[in-house]
Parts: sequence; C-alpha cells; structure tokens
Amino acid sequence: MSIQHQLTERHRNILKATIKHYIATAEPVGSKTLIEEYDFSVSSATIRNIMGHLEKAGLLYQPYTSAGRVPSDEGYRIYVDNLITLEQKSAQNIEKSLQEYLKQQTWNFEALMKKVVKFLASVSGYVALATIPQTSTNQLRYLQLLLTESQQIILIIVTDAYQTQSFLIDGVNQDNFTESELQILSNFLNHKLKGKYLSQLTNLDWEDLDQEFKQYTNFLAQLLHNISRTQLNSSYPIVFHGIAELLRQPEFSQPEASQMLLDLLEKQQEQIGPMIFASSPNAGGKTKVTIKIGSENNLEPMRNCSVVSSVYHKGDLPVGSVAIIGPTRMLYENAISLVESTAAYLSATITP
Repeated sequence: MSIQHQLTERHRNILKATIKHYIATAEPVGSKTLIEEYDFSVSSATIRNIMGHLEKAGLLYQPYTSAGRVPSDEGYRIYVDNLITLEQKSAQNIEKSLQEYLKQQTWNFEALMKKVVKFLASVSGYVALATIPQTSTNQLRYLQLLLTESQQIILIIVTDAYQTQSFLIDGVNQDNFTESELQILSNFLNHKLKGKYLSQLTNLDWEDLDQEFKQYTNFLAQLLHNISRTQLNSSYPIVFHGIAELLRQPEFSQPEASQMLLDLLEKQQEQIGPMIFASSPNAGGKTKVTIKIGSENNLEPMRNCSVVSSVYHKGDLPVGSVAIIGPTRMLYENAISLVESTAAYLSATITP
C-alpha cells in the first residue's frame, strides 16, 4: 500500500497545512503554529502525534533537534500529486496577462522567448527557461544499430539535413542481442520511422508491432526516448531569465548554494535541454506539466530544486519546452498554472 493510501483525511490536512506554511515562511513548522493559524479543532498533542507519524512516513523531517518540521521531497510529491487545488480561473488570468504583455509586437522566435521567460521569472520569482523551436524539419532519414567489440549497442542516426549523431544505448541488456538481430531491428525501424520527426518518436503507439517484435518492446521504447532527446543537444538553444529573482530565495542566499546552479545554467545548457523537454505528466494526471522535485532531478546542481516544465507544440508536433526552476519550497500551484498557460499560449502563437 502506498504512503498516500495510508494517510487519513486529518493526516493529509495537517501535511498540507505544514507544507503551505513552510512554503510561505521558509521556517520549520511546529504544532503550536498549526493550532494558532489553522482551525483543526484538535489538541496540540494530537497534531504533534500526527506530525510524528508523517515524519516516520518520510514526508516531514526536523532540520535540527527541537525544531519544527519541514517537508521532504516525498512530502512535496504527495502534496503536488494529491493535495493542491488548481483553479482554471487562475490559468486564464495568467494567459490573459501574457497576451497583454506581448500584444502588438512582431517577434522572431528568440525575441519572443526572451520576453516570455522575463515575464515568467518576474511573476514567479524563480528562474524561467524556454527552448527556442527549431526551424528545420529534423526528420529521421536513416538509422543503424551496431554491436561494438565491448558488446555495447551504438545507435547512428542521420536526419533529413544529413546531420549525423551516434551514442550508446543505456538501460538495456546488450547480452540479449546479436548482430543479426540488431540488423533486423534496424531494417524494421527504418521502415517504420523514416520521415518522422524526432520529437514525435517517444509518443508512438507500439501496440501494433508484429508478434515477432513483441520481445523488443522495452528496448524500442528506450531507444526512441534516446533518439528524441538527441536533438536537444544542438537544435534547441535555451533562453533563461530570473537569476536575480532566484538569489532572493533564502535557499540560495549563500554563494556556495547557488554557484553550481549558476554554472549549469550559464555553461552547461546541453544538460538542461533533455531535462526540461519532458512530455509525460506526472502530477497525478491533473495537468499538462512535468514536475521533478529535489532528488528526482538527475543533475547534482538541481538536487535542492524543483523543475516545473511543459512542452509546447506546433500543431501536433512538440517543438520546444518552457520551465520554471526554483527551490523545492516552491509555490507549486502558481508555478504549474504559469507554465501550463505559457505552453498553451506558445502553442497557439506558433501554430498557423
């Protein structure tokens, strides 16, 4: 049974109140604070017991002895997936504000994105990023799977612009494949995928695979995920704004706490593209955004941050992404509405 299903309504209410108060104040939350500011109609001892239960469940923790509690990454995940309420009116107001901010202007893509991220950063108080949509088609022309002498699988892809990239396929057991099998798979994939946009590949439905290829379904899913990410390294320049806003947050007030993140944003953008170009929502199916909290981020400088991102489209084709990066103590309701509304605005703007 998941942690979420083990929580009673009272547990959820106290967890929600604790997280909301900590987001607002950045101060550990004690039972006395909850009694004074929230109408729970229970004793302080009851609240202490519940907070202790939430701590044992890994959703809260004490930063130091005798302090109140603060949310863990797991606590924030429960909060984002199950406890927040998103208002449609808020999203509509954000999109209207964005339209007013950008109205009566003629922009190229880069100028538009710079204005968009400036708006997002100023409204959210965090760093805002966006990838500029590419103007080339970036369709698959040819691919080849090869088995190296060290028994690793390498993929070579060629686009319609005759750009060539190659990389090792991670996350699969190479011992399951022979050279002849990889050649068969290469032929099959070329037949199925030639002419398709790279960014479309992770969304293909493979349920109609011929029976003899069923055993390769997991491998193919991982393969296509890798292919669709390769374009981000060179084809999707990133614009961002909001460093000053982020440094106002107490989590980043010390230079050592912010330097790695600043280096990542300014010098290692090729690592950020694949992270924010996400197309699978994980916020309980309530939104069109992807939310990665703290340790869920695979980049070390991001481990004390949360990333809220969404893909925008040109027609049905995903062409770029927009994101907000802030501390895990993020105002998630606001960030989700901002990112989701901005992605919708960009999709409508660039779609003929």
